[in-house]
Amino acid sequence: MSVVVTGATGRLGRLTVEALLARGVEPTSIVATGRATDKLADLADRGVNVAELDYSDVREGVLSAGDVVVFVSGSEVGQRVDQHRNLVDAAVRAGVARLIYTSAPAADDTTLILAPEHAATEQLIRESGLAFTFLRNGWYSENFEQAFRQASGTGVVAASVGQGRVASAAIADFAEAAAVVATTEGHEGVVYELSGDVAWSHDDLAAAFGEVLGREVVYRPLTPEEHRSVLVGAGLDEGTAGFVVALDQNTAEGLLAVTTGELTRLIGRPTTPLLETVRTWS
Repeated sequence: MSVVVTGATGRLGRLTVEALLARGVEPTSIVATGRATDKLADLADRGVNVAELDYSDVREGVLSAGDVVVFVSGSEVGQRVDQHRNLVDAAVRAGVARLIYTSAPAADDTTLILAPEHAATEQLIRESGLAFTFLRNGWYSENFEQAFRQASGTGVVAASVGQGRVASAAIADFAEAAAVVATTEGHEGVVYELSGDVAWSHDDLAAAFGEVLGREVVYRPLTPEEHRSVLVGAGLDEGTAGFVVALDQNTAEGLLAVTTGELTRLIGRPTTPLLETVRTWS
């Protein structure tokens, strides 16, 4: 039996492997998978098993009977349901012990633009008959690093979120939760709604940026129409700009503001404060 981590070439997957190692899991009991295994060479040097796994074409033999699989959701929006089905089908054939799927907040009961593919994947997993745990991950503080880089030059954080709040936490916090769930008992059939301990506003975000940058940074609220125009003017295509604006509207509606305390309970400590994460970007 191994703990298999999919998407280990991405940040969440990589940090999940690191969290497993930090919890004392033997490297030889971990399988780190991804499409570009050369990116996992340093893990292989540390004794971790490495295997190629592409959601579009899941090779037989990567998953084995009794494995616990940390199933990090794919990144190709619009293709994920079919890709995820491939992984679920492979898990069924292999007879894995449990799938731990990284989903989205309130995936089956929300208007969050990112949720439908996650809700469909959750349904696939439920229908598969496999034991599962759903980690409905909230927003990662690291999602705002690009905004920090822009603010370092402009002194402005521009968004169409209104006064909507975001209960974010560091990616490492969510990775640690995945490692806890993968290595302890009592999580079968459980759906965890994971979020940071504090829901902050974009005024708070600008203040955190300003403190780290040592300059004044202000939040400039935009209307959705203004925001779309700015994004298109910066070179984004209409579809991508519309997606970004829709996410901001979800924030304005409070869909990312829920603080459940479940992430803190899983990892046994407070979630990483926004300012602490921002400091790592300077």
